[in-house]
Amino acid sequence: MKILIVNPNTTAAMTRSIGEAAQSVAGSDTVIDATNPEFGPPSIQGPEDGEAALPGLFAVFEDRLRAGHDYDAAIVACFDDTGLGTLKAQAGIPVLGIGEAAFHAAMMVADRFSVVTTLAISVPVIEGNIAAYGFAARCARVRASGVPVLALEDEAFDAAAPIRAEVLKALQEDQCGAVVLGCAGMARLAEEFGDVHGFPVIDGVTAAVRMCETLIQLRLRPILGDIGS
Repeated sequence: MKILIVNPNTTAAMTRSIGEAAQSVAGSDTVIDATNPEFGPPSIQGPEDGEAALPGLFAVFEDRLRAGHDYDAAIVACFDDTGLGTLKAQAGIPVLGIGEAAFHAAMMVADRFSVVTTLAISVPVIEGNIAAYGFAARCARVRASGVPVLALEDEAFDAAAPIRAEVLKALQEDQCGAVVLGCAGMARLAEEFGDVHGFPVIDGVTAAVRMCETLIQLRLRPILGDIGS
């Protein structure tokens, strides 16, 4: 199996972290190809950044999927599921968003889930996606940790502490059975938080990889022109 993962922002360090997290859960016969656009915003925080990222994101897909590269599935590694509907309709292979994948995984293990994301500006986009997917009744709350996206790659900044604190608040206050980490840059934290606190903490990158592998094994491919979710 060969899975393309596109980080829609241009921060290569984050792309490497995403690729490492993906490969850590991928099957032994799965090849992960993680990449990012050459132009666009360095991080995606809110709708304006998401819109600015689309040309670069679409250019990567155009190059990789229509220039002889043989991928079985693809992942958009931005929790906002940037450009996902368009790519689903055009790619001809399964394309998953990490937000989409994480929500599905959360609902498989819990009746209700909360999301802990980066900044408050990202909350309305995530809430809008959850509503559009039909999952609003299953989502207790979308919370902002106050940690900027790029701080997740800054070793001088302890990003884990405020995110962990918000995860614990979600469990104490939201009456939820699982917490979704709402940024691709948080992928490495999911296993650590779950191991320590003993409840499901879900990362969309790893969830999307395993779901892609399942779709490939089941030989399920989309109908071109059907935007799905």
